[in-house]
Amino acid sequence: MRKFSLLALLFSLILVITACGSNEAAPKSEENTNTENQAKDNTEDLLAKVKDEGKLLVGTEGTYPPFTFHDDKGELTGFDVEIAKEVAKRLGVEPVFMETQWDAIFAGLDSKRFDMIANQVGIRPDRQEKYDFSDPYITSAGVLIKHTDNEAVTSFEDIEGLKAAQSMTSNYADLARENGAEIVGVEGFNQAIELINSKRADVTINDNLSFLDFKKNKPDAPVEIADTLDDASKSGLMFRKGSETLIEEVNKALNEMIEDGTYLEISEKWFGVNVLE
Repeated sequence: MRKFSLLALLFSLILVITACGSNEAAPKSEENTNTENQAKDNTEDLLAKVKDEGKLLVGTEGTYPPFTFHDDKGELTGFDVEIAKEVAKRLGVEPVFMETQWDAIFAGLDSKRFDMIANQVGIRPDRQEKYDFSDPYITSAGVLIKHTDNEAVTSFEDIEGLKAAQSMTSNYADLARENGAEIVGVEGFNQAIELINSKRADVTINDNLSFLDFKKNKPDAPVEIADTLDDASKSGLMFRKGSETLIEEVNKALNEMIEDGTYLEISEKWFGVNVLE
């Protein structure tokens, strides 16, 4: 009898301990679930953030004329800069430009240093896998630029084994590699041209709009176009995935700019033509 009572007492204690353990585990599981749900609920609405802070953080090089560069007074200016300013104005916020070298600009977007990139970023499939873009706002063609003394280079096929001055992670650097060139890293278009002028590089593959602007300002520079790509490329303002609300408003602003003539005015100021098509 005493043995039975002892066994019954032990069994009762086990049930109590088990029940207590269950009661402690439940709130913990519920807490984890609530945390996960809260994280989901707190997914950042980028447009709301931009509106609340009253500013649009814009990543750009500042060394890539005529798209983004510093004028003689040291002021940041250029086609992309004016487009971004106008977009911000129509969103009702102030643009804040964060200047970053091209090779670090995507990482800056990833780390949320800025909300979008305005730097003539080409829209291409590998980038679209990780990032989202606005509607295209630039159409341009790549050109092969060489020193006027270099008669051996007449096409892209001729650059195998030559030194190509390129931003290391750009579309054009990839194209130079595909054609067998040795990449000489530069920070922007002007530095690439300087290396060609001093014959420390043989060529650069770059944007025809940048070249036309450069020659307009320095017609006597000893550089020329050797070849032009057949396919024109499209560029857009670039965003992190999940920025749909902001992108929608940016596209709305771009479309309004095109319809009311503001885009054409900015385009003709910098290029003398409409670079949308």
